[in-house]
Amino acid sequence: MSFTLTRRQMAGSLAVGLGGASVSGWFPAFANELAGQSQRTRHCILLWMSGGPTQTDTFDMKPGHANGGEFKEIQTKSPGLRFSEHMPKLAAMSDQLAVLRGMSTNEGDHGRGTYLMRTGHVPLGPFQYPSFGSSMANQLGRNNQNLPNYVSIGAFRAFNQEAFSPGFLGPKFGPLIVGAADIPGAMNPGAGGFPELKVQSLQKLAGIDDARMNKRLDLWKGLQADFLAANRGNAAMTHNTVYAGAVKLMNSEDSKAFDLSDEPVKLREEYGRSVFGQGCLMARRLIEQGVAFVEVSLGTNSGGAGWDTHSDNFNAVKNLSGELDAGWSTLMKDLSERGLLESTTILWMGEFGRTPQINPSSGRDHFPGAWTTVLAGGGVAGGQAYGETSKDGTDVVDGEVSASDLLATVAQAVGIGPKASQQDENGRPIPITEGKPIKGVLS
Repeated sequence: MSFTLTRRQMAGSLAVGLGGASVSGWFPAFANELAGQSQRTRHCILLWMSGGPTQTDTFDMKPGHANGGEFKEIQTKSPGLRFSEHMPKLAAMSDQLAVLRGMSTNEGDHGRGTYLMRTGHVPLGPFQYPSFGSSMANQLGRNNQNLPNYVSIGAFRAFNQEAFSPGFLGPKFGPLIVGAADIPGAMNPGAGGFPELKVQSLQKLAGIDDARMNKRLDLWKGLQADFLAANRGNAAMTHNTVYAGAVKLMNSEDSKAFDLSDEPVKLREEYGRSVFGQGCLMARRLIEQGVAFVEVSLGTNSGGAGWDTHSDNFNAVKNLSGELDAGWSTLMKDLSERGLLESTTILWMGEFGRTPQINPSSGRDHFPGAWTTVLAGGGVAGGQAYGETSKDGTDVVDGEVSASDLLATVAQAVGIGPKASQQDENGRPIPITEGKPIKGVLS
């Protein structure tokens, strides 16, 4: 028989206990319940907007100003909080969103901005910091599962490969890449008009039965053992870690988490027939299976990053906003219905924002000075905008937030704190980020 002790029941039992009654009846169950809660898995989902999304046409509208552009704003569920007209579903869920309008960094280059926002550090010298996803996998991940603790869906890594790497944490905490824009065949059209998101080389080759496959694996293990005995360097261990993880996943029933054909067509359509929408659905399935960190990219394609709207900004952003609205809103609804949203923190961001001023090509250019990120889910106090930009959108006038502060806030929201220790190759403790959590957006 399961036992769940609510706070009210606990308070009542404590009152009786203090009055002199025996606590022997409830205390063991209470202790077991707390022990279970302490081991509850926390998760993080990064919605990564490749190319740098325009804040002025999404979450920080400037109606009536020349910089405002073509879109109208709409009232959200939260009094005084307004979003773009092209995100009505997210507007209806604004009570779960905390919009940080005071983001400000100094990196306006795609590569450097990507590295800064994904690691919390400016790229300097040969020292490689881990991506935030790798840090979260390290802190939140479980070793007793077949699935990796960090999965990246739909990634476009051309701007900065190192921004997706585990850095000094090593390959154990690197991402499993699914449906990457830079891997041929990883985003092919699939059945029913849905994109087919694949984990490369997960399936056995045609004509290779289990017996033959096991013989091959036994041979590989023997050869690998000899190789590792003679080569104890990092390169050899990296090679072994990657291959061993792949074999473990390939032979596991948990690999079915990547098969979206198990899901009802109606639900898949609610998420959207896009890489991002189906990636959000896959993220929910992976969170259900205990994966610590999942990222889903929006704006990726074989030709580049869709949010990099130097020209034709409004047509591009309208389409991207539609994909974002469907995928993100359904993800939160789905997680909530399954009791997972309270234990899952969601971060929406790109490498920088875009200029409030509209250029002659009806586009917006790179702009790291004043832009927006969004938090949602577990540990987040929604229904608010934190920070403010000037009427023309060019400056932060209140609530300035740095990249390291943002990541520190997420680390706090998932319950580990920004100073959680991680050791580099030389055993030196290095915190996840040097920033300070923003208390005003934490629940």
